[in-house]
Amino acid sequence: MTTYAIIGSGAIGSALAERFHAAGVDAVIANTRGPASLQPITDRFGSAVNAVELEQALRSDVLILAVPYDAVPEIAERKADWNGRTIVDATNAIDFPAFKPRDLGGRLSSEIVADLFPGAQLVKAFNTLPAAVLAAEPVKASGKRVLFLSGNYPEASKKVADLIARLGFAPSDLGSFKASGSLQHFGQPLVALNLLRD
Repeated sequence: MTTYAIIGSGAIGSALAERFHAAGVDAVIANTRGPASLQPITDRFGSAVNAVELEQALRSDVLILAVPYDAVPEIAERKADWNGRTIVDATNAIDFPAFKPRDLGGRLSSEIVADLFPGAQLVKAFNTLPAAVLAAEPVKASGKRVLFLSGNYPEASKKVADLIARLGFAPSDLGSFKASGSLQHFGQPLVALNLLRD
């Protein structure tokens, strides 16, 4: 049985906790401040989403990075062996306070994130919708809300697409990072695009 962890308890992490709970999909959630800081989330969603220490969460099969982009290296440093893990990059490389895409020297932010987790298979997902939209019921009378994903490992992408479907969304696999380019990254056309699929 695949185990899931939400790393981060901000707007996106909380939105994901709500969707896991609503779908009845078990997960753990962790941050760098410890389980006690997660009580507001577990009070609402604790029947499916349990708060644990970060080190325990990092042993899960699928890890969703719902932390600020600049916090990713700190997470990566908490564990030496990432082999066999699927890392879901839900971050956006934003230059604050200008709120524009960060200059990464022509590289995709997910390529940089992937380098921090050697041995893991990285998939970009859950980063294009605002937290309030991500948290909302994804199934409407006119269809299911679309969630984009991309990655260089088809098996990992299939695993994440299956999770997206279990959470009630319609997964849309854009293919490899080379094929999808920067479409899914902050400042590009697919970010904040709220689509429904029949």
